[in-house]
Amino acid sequence: MNIHEHQAKALLAGYGVTTLAGKPAFTADEAVAAAEELGGPVWVVKAQIHAGGRGKAGGVKVVKSIDEVRATAEELLGKTLVTPQTGAEGRLVRRLYIEDGCDIARELYLSLLVDRAASQVTVIASTEGGMDIEDVAAETPEKILTLPIDPATGFQSHHARRIAAVLGLSGDTAKKAQGFLNGLYSAFTCTDASLLEINPLVVTGDGDLVALDAKMGFDDNALYRQADVMAMRDEHEEDPAEIEASKYDLSYIKLDGTIGCMVNGAGLAMATLDIIKLEGGEPANFLDVGGGATKEKVTQAFKIILSDPGVEGILVNIFGGIMRCDIIAEGVVAAARELGLDKPLVVRLAGTNVEEGKTIMNDSGLQIIPADTLAEAAKKIVAAVKEAQ
Repeated sequence: MNIHEHQAKALLAGYGVTTLAGKPAFTADEAVAAAEELGGPVWVVKAQIHAGGRGKAGGVKVVKSIDEVRATAEELLGKTLVTPQTGAEGRLVRRLYIEDGCDIARELYLSLLVDRAASQVTVIASTEGGMDIEDVAAETPEKILTLPIDPATGFQSHHARRIAAVLGLSGDTAKKAQGFLNGLYSAFTCTDASLLEINPLVVTGDGDLVALDAKMGFDDNALYRQADVMAMRDEHEEDPAEIEASKYDLSYIKLDGTIGCMVNGAGLAMATLDIIKLEGGEPANFLDVGGGATKEKVTQAFKIILSDPGVEGILVNIFGGIMRCDIIAEGVVAAARELGLDKPLVVRLAGTNVEEGKTIMNDSGLQIIPADTLAEAAKKIVAAVKEAQ
């Protein structure tokens, strides 16, 4: 789950991370009131969407009068911002963040993320703040420090000194970096974050460190113990199908292809997507129904898949371990009947009660295409979709 910049800064401030004074606004009147309360004489009006690259898309503007605050707020609210991270459809701006101006001497980059391969939190730091870190990595990788933090010992003084040195911080600014970085690490670990990105991290004219921007993402599996974070969820920024899937404990991610997929197990789901592409097709989604799917859950999964107008066929790939193939078959048949499915449907079942499952599908009278292996299933659904086009 992601949150907005103003929410991330409120969280970080609670851990001693320095941010600028600012207030969210949902209307132009609220933006003006926020600016008047902040006092000026310079403000920054920022569109709040869950995507980077806002500045390049005209979503971040420096203004120097209350009239400019109002005009900019009226311009941005209701506007669709298109950035490299939103895709061509863009994101609708529903809220703003009105923030004090800042005396910027230097712009740096800093982020924390979970390195799953190493089972550690990793700090990424660079002197190239304000730029896309992917571009820096491709063009000048020597300007990036990647520093793993052992979870057994946590963030230490030597980590702070190393980061400060790489960022070219010295004197009082380097000393301030210790507390700043400690706060970031505490915020990251205590909130079960999966990403914390400060870009840019600013050194002011007075030598202070300020998080001028802040992006935070969280581990969905830990949200049950992060009520404060969960309360910040903005469903407007999420795909409606993904929101619906979460209500039924389904792991769903929309993709750009034409073949809908329903699979149990994340690894098997990834393999299914790969083999569809190998056969010349394009998957329309990742959907893991988990190990304990019921007839009702399978029906909902079908509804979610078919809510995507780009889906032209469906592949069901189930390996029944904990899950029984006959339960899956009942759900598939019920969903196909309830939804009046008129698209090609290929089902591959293996494992517990597989013969019972196949019998249920064979006796259903529906046009379900059976397959015994994943490779066969992928070939059949790709061929069926092409034939139906």
